[in-house]
Amino acid sequence: MERQRLDKWLWHARVVKARTSAAALVEAGHVRVNGGRQTAPGHLLKRGDVLTVSLDRTVRLLKVEAFAARRGDANAATGLYTDLQKPEV
Repeated sequence: MERQRLDKWLWHARVVKARTSAAALVEAGHVRVNGGRQTAPGHLLKRGDVLTVSLDRTVRLLKVEAFAARRGDANAATGLYTDLQKPEV
């Protein structure tokens, strides 16, 4: 898989609990892709894209590393991205 819809990726990466929530988050303008505000849930992501996601009282900075065909468990979800705010050990 070379690309994936933004809303689907957010759901697979377990950033949100439901795909409809992911679409609503994007449509509300709370997601930036490579610094630009994105309002289309169907926007296609590619590996290396950097997402800035505003959630309630937090902001997450995630780099897209992979795509999944199905939503997996939490361990599988962490393999889809690199958290750019987490200090490397």
